[in-house]
Amino acid sequence: MAGRIEDYALIGDMQTAALVCRDGTVDWLCLPRFDSHAIFAGLLGTEEHGFWRLGPAHASDAEPPTAARRSYRGDSLILESEWDTPRGTVRVTDFMPPRDGAPQLIRIVEGVSGRVPMRSALRMRFSYGRVVPWVHKHDGRTVAVAGPDSVWYDTECETYGKSLTTYSDFTVAPGDRIAFTISWQPSHKEPPPLPEPETSLEATEDFWREWVEHCTYHGPYREAVVRSLITLKALTYAPTGGIVAAPTTSLPEDIGGVRNWDYRYTWLRDAAITLSSLLRTGYREEARAWREWLLRAVAGDPENLQIMYGIAGERELGEAELDWLPGYENSAPVRVGNGAAHQLQLDVYGEVTEALHLGHMTGLARSDYASLLQLKLIRYLEQHWDEPDEGIWEVRGPRRHFVHSKVMAWVAVDRTIKLIESGDADGPLERWKELRDEIHRDVCEKGYDKERNTFTQSYGSKELDASLLLIPQMGFLPPDDKRVIGTIEAIQRELSTPDGFILRYPTEGDSEGVDGLPGDEGAFLACSFWMADDLAMIGRVDEARKLFEKLLSLRNDLGLLAEEWDPRLKRQVGNFPQAFSHVPLIDTALRLTASGAYGG
Repeated sequence: MAGRIEDYALIGDMQTAALVCRDGTVDWLCLPRFDSHAIFAGLLGTEEHGFWRLGPAHASDAEPPTAARRSYRGDSLILESEWDTPRGTVRVTDFMPPRDGAPQLIRIVEGVSGRVPMRSALRMRFSYGRVVPWVHKHDGRTVAVAGPDSVWYDTECETYGKSLTTYSDFTVAPGDRIAFTISWQPSHKEPPPLPEPETSLEATEDFWREWVEHCTYHGPYREAVVRSLITLKALTYAPTGGIVAAPTTSLPEDIGGVRNWDYRYTWLRDAAITLSSLLRTGYREEARAWREWLLRAVAGDPENLQIMYGIAGERELGEAELDWLPGYENSAPVRVGNGAAHQLQLDVYGEVTEALHLGHMTGLARSDYASLLQLKLIRYLEQHWDEPDEGIWEVRGPRRHFVHSKVMAWVAVDRTIKLIESGDADGPLERWKELRDEIHRDVCEKGYDKERNTFTQSYGSKELDASLLLIPQMGFLPPDDKRVIGTIEAIQRELSTPDGFILRYPTEGDSEGVDGLPGDEGAFLACSFWMADDLAMIGRVDEARKLFEKLLSLRNDLGLLAEEWDPRLKRQVGNFPQAFSHVPLIDTALRLTASGAYGG
């Protein structure tokens, strides 16, 4: 069985990523890209679906021992895990060097004390665990081939095959360093170059150290902010600038349930808010690359803006179910692709426009095409803002007039008016000012419950929705407006878990609710950070700080967060690690630091 979601560490090369469990098992790796087929899919099934375990040898009928200690090496994505055994202590260093050529996963075993028997067990299964590759020797190297893919396995240790698995048994003493590397290459091409593990380790450490030096945040939450920034950088596909929501698919929002989705794509919403955090912490190059990705992805067809695209801007992300995988802790189905790609979500226009506006305001080099795109988006929105949509949460039930979608339509128009007023674009200024006022009136009249003094999830609904917490953050209404305060307090009453975290909206258990799905879900971490932001904005800064630090305590030992927190099971759930959790962590840290609301 796979480990708990929070038992995993992330390593990656900004083109793909692997998850490494506490027992030294790589249970998830897609090659060569984030959205490629997995060669290790044990995370969503069993060992039969692919894994690579490297750690102290153990009896075949015993559970693999877990590392006594693990951490990232400084501010990097280099993972170091240490085991204390009766025979001594051993360290394993796992990393993926940033690359131009073949993707590599490198594992270096180092003896610390004593003499420790070790074992590497490598079981490659292509096509998400479905295909057993042909494994053979080629000029002294081990290579696994299946269709268009080949994976080359290099080590100085002797290897042998057993039960369709490649093993190495060896012993390390103090000072010993033994490296193991897998490299992906198209199967029709020449073998990839022999790896140079020690040189690659030094270069990887240099890369991360130099990258982190650009961070402009030096406040009291620097450790959490830097780790979140590194995670966001790791989720960026370097060749195009696209940013994946998470490197995994189908980690469940409800253990044992059906709320399992593929997050290995670029959501405009997630990427736009990621851009915001990067810009405000000194990372303009990533922001520029994302803007270029956006312009390519949307090019020529802004009227049909999708909510998500492939990492190179692909539009077709057809959804399918992998019925040979039982799912993480039997949470089926396992899905690849995402059928929500063609939903109508009007809030996306606001998020994209806000991101472009922020880039303009923070000195990102002017792009005439970005301004033209923004104007085209508003012309489309002018004709469609008053339609029902699927909303921010991608409901699979009927379309509704979601309040958050209307608020973000207002944001899109407001930021475009500011662009025109700055002199960097031309447009029908007075007409769009009237449109901005019309949307504002519509929301305040139809999306506000006067009796309860709160905005609601959708027009005519009594339900609440945590996305309403963004109303003051987007400038739709000032924080001291009684309707804003009433909404914040209503969400605290009706959408809080017993430990104070925030649900996205009410779910209906076994019956289908607003989202058209059975089952429940955990507290949505982004919404909980939004609550901390709002509390700080309305002057309840001590309460905001306490909630924020409580949220920080939910991170795993390496500072990583999934999408949600299950208050019943007291564990992380959903795809991991999740950009949409780490971005608001950064935002809230910046806000609390600016207000002086932190505990020394």
